[in-house]
Amino acid sequence: MVDISVFGRYTYLATELFWGAVAALLLHRANALRRAAVTILALYPIAYVWDRYTLAVGVFDIKLRTGVEIAGIPLEEHLFMAVVPGLVIGIHETIFGTGEA
Repeated sequence: MVDISVFGRYTYLATELFWGAVAALLLHRANALRRAAVTILALYPIAYVWDRYTLAVGVFDIKLRTGVEIAGIPLEEHLFMAVVPGLVIGIHETIFGTGEA
């Protein structure tokens, strides 16, 4: 495996941007950007509360991050909450989607 920690404090951000780009490409290819955005927005509040709690109790210790926090959680975690469902939906729509908007 390639050691991407060479990005230092930008390592987590770099991985989120990479996988976010993959998700966006899959969603675009499947013509599912709008539907995915609605789903991601619906899931976001649940993900935010869950993430904030798990960080508060110490489940995660994220070392290779920018240090930028928004609403009490790292910037990268906000991206993660969009990238993961976007990637799942992108893969699902690529495999099973109809391609209709």
